[in-house]
Amino acid sequence: MNVVAFAGYSGSGKTTLVERLIPALKLRGLRVSVVKHAHHKFDIDHPGKDTYRHREAGAFEVVAASENRLALIREFEQPKTLSVHHLIAELYEGVDWVLVEGFKSSDLLKIEVWRASSGKPARYPDDDFVVAIATDSPEQLPQTTLRPVLDLNDVDALAQWLIDNQERFAYRPESYA
Repeated sequence: MNVVAFAGYSGSGKTTLVERLIPALKLRGLRVSVVKHAHHKFDIDHPGKDTYRHREAGAFEVVAASENRLALIREFEQPKTLSVHHLIAELYEGVDWVLVEGFKSSDLLKIEVWRASSGKPARYPDDDFVVAIATDSPEQLPQTTLRPVLDLNDVDALAQWLIDNQERFAYRPESYA
């Protein structure tokens, strides 16, 4: 699988970019998974549902599956901070691309999503893992760079850039052990 992270401050457009990139890659016949960092209070289960009742009864894991979908809910007895690599290890091995959102301090190769209008500083001058910048304001980048500068609004070109450079994004778990 190939793995690329999208880094940027809140409101920079990471989610929108990932949301638009998924179908662009799927149209090229590729299977895409997403790893998203969530806040500690998130929940995908709801009171009254069987899975919720099983979890509330003390199950460590609940797997719900149909012919179209599978969901795994794991309840940690103690708070646990999982690395992005732990989460990637949970994914189906047959995926072509994993798009990671929200792990801006990770050691994955990243595309920084940056907008001048956000008023936030760019991360690429201080983050060696940023391999490209996706922006809607390239002329306002705070520092010149040799990294590719991609048009944030041209998702097809960004998808093609990823495919053209996929060997850089090949995920080798042993490299992160």
